[in-house]
Amino acid sequence: MTSAVVIAGVRSGVGKTTIASGVMGALARRGLRVQPFKAGPDYIDPTYHTIACGVPSRNLDTWLLPHPVVIELFHRAAGTADIAVVEGVMGVFDGHSSLDEDGSTAELAKLLDAPVILIADAGKVARSVAAEVLGYQQFDPDLRVAGVILNGVGSERHLEFCQPQIEATTGLPVVGWLPRRDDLVQPERHLGLIPTVEGTVLSDWYDALNAQIEQTIDLDAIARIAGTAGRPSGSDSPVFPDQTQRPRAAIAVAQDRAFSFYYQDSLDLLSAWGAEVIPFSPIDDSRLPEGTGGVYLGGGFPELFAEDLSRNDGMISSIRAAIDSGVPVYGECGGLMYLGESLSDLDGRQFPMVGAIPVVSSMEGRRLHLGYREVEACAEGPLLRAGEQVRGHEFHWSVLQNPPGEESAAYRVVNQGGRPEGFRHGSVWASYIHVPLASRPGLPRRFVDACAATTRK
Repeated sequence: MTSAVVIAGVRSGVGKTTIASGVMGALARRGLRVQPFKAGPDYIDPTYHTIACGVPSRNLDTWLLPHPVVIELFHRAAGTADIAVVEGVMGVFDGHSSLDEDGSTAELAKLLDAPVILIADAGKVARSVAAEVLGYQQFDPDLRVAGVILNGVGSERHLEFCQPQIEATTGLPVVGWLPRRDDLVQPERHLGLIPTVEGTVLSDWYDALNAQIEQTIDLDAIARIAGTAGRPSGSDSPVFPDQTQRPRAAIAVAQDRAFSFYYQDSLDLLSAWGAEVIPFSPIDDSRLPEGTGGVYLGGGFPELFAEDLSRNDGMISSIRAAIDSGVPVYGECGGLMYLGESLSDLDGRQFPMVGAIPVVSSMEGRRLHLGYREVEACAEGPLLRAGEQVRGHEFHWSVLQNPPGEESAAYRVVNQGGRPEGFRHGSVWASYIHVPLASRPGLPRRFVDACAATTRK
């Protein structure tokens, strides 16, 4: 049985990613095989885990995915690990609803039968932090809160005003703390932390973080807590085939500084159902990979690299030629923006893009679109048949100058009054909605089937 622990926060901004990445990295440096996970639909935080552990971090979302699928994905990844470390999302009880636990870190921890270490911010309090921890401990008696880590501790004297009261009031051990250190704070942007693929996170940061973790966090105590995890039970999920199929479709997946938002399990599912997943760069490569039978353009930050994308005439021409020949092209969020007629960067400069769909996207007048979405396909597409529904997630600041109409929309958003979302045109299917391919049986197989028909042997 793999040991497992969930590192959760009392709220967003308490240092979950820093502490979770540091704990993962420090355990890995001790020679343990650490499998990292991220609760919820986050693409950026897992990139920090991946560097810390040397293996891909994976998302587990109890609203987007059926619970048996969550358990299956956990077992598949953690089966050969010594310890699984799950970073939570937002506050431990925050999820899809204001009145239940759907999609929350708490729901995931209980589903996995894993203990929780709670991160609390001690930055502007002393013994009062014990009252906050007590409230979280008692809010849901079924959640196994097993320890506390304090962040933002000013000094060891400050710690003496926090730790004893927490332990006396709650009976929970304070297994460590992090001091206030500006050099351990990673810069943020409009969608959160900056993805590691952009090269802004240096090895020196990990070295400093791991040294601090070793000094002030009791890793042995965390390992003991993780050892109390149970083994979640559930039926096998139907999303993976019994045996990985032989490659029958070449799918080019955009992976570079502009496009990096993918669920690792989605890529694994494509491979398992017979896809040869071939990474390519819309910024640096002059054309699609030879023999491409399908194109997957995930999310990312195309607005930051709009000029570079626009200048790459060879790639734009190659994608247009693929579309003209009927190759399925699937775009999510940043992929939608790239496939449009033009997009503007953060300075308001507008650049022409692929022009496959009538989209003009802009960062001017931007506002946050965030949340879980349940969508219904308006027509036959590369993932869904007309009328089929799937769960996804939306998170972007850009806006479209010409929103979709009923006649060209890819989806109707069921949990938002049926509003039209995304565009479909010929072999192109693009939307702001991010869809994990494990969220519905048949999605990856249908996409591979569509791409196999146009793969050049």
